[in-house]
Amino acid sequence: MKLNNLVKTNEKKIRPGRGIGSGKGKTSGRGIKGQKSRRGVAIKAFEGGQTPLYRRLPKRGFKSFAIKDTAIINLSNLQKFYDAKKLDGATPINLKLLQEKKIINKKYIKLKILGDGELTNKVDITAHFVSKQAQAKIEKAGGTLNILKK
Repeated sequence: MKLNNLVKTNEKKIRPGRGIGSGKGKTSGRGIKGQKSRRGVAIKAFEGGQTPLYRRLPKRGFKSFAIKDTAIINLSNLQKFYDAKKLDGATPINLKLLQEKKIINKKYIKLKILGDGELTNKVDITAHFVSKQAQAKIEKAGGTLNILKK
C-alpha cells in the first residue's frame, strides 16, 4: 500500500488557468496586463525604480591576471624533508629535483628560498631568488648557493 492512500487530506491542489471556478482562473493570479502578467518575464534585481542594491554598494577589490610562476619554500621546510629522508645531502637542490620529488607543483617556473626556520644540513642550492636571511643561514650551515640569472 502506498502512503498516499493512507493519508487523506481535504486540501485541493491549485491548478492556475483552469477556469474561473478554480479560484485561480482567467489571469491565474497575475493581475491584468503589464510586464509581470506576461510569461517568461523575470525582473531580477529590480526594486521598483529604487536604485538596486548592486548599484548602491561600492566596487571593491582587484584580481590580478599576472601569472604566479614562482615557487616559495622556507628553510624550515627543507630541513623537514631532510629529516624525513625525502631529500639527501649528496644531491644539489634545484627546482627540477623538488618537482620530481613532488615537493613543489610542476606549474612553477622559478624558485625562491626564504629564511624561516633553521638549517642544520650542508646543502647545495640552486635557485632564482633568495632572501638575505636565507643566504646567511645557508652559508652558516656550510652550504653553497647558486643564484640563476634571468
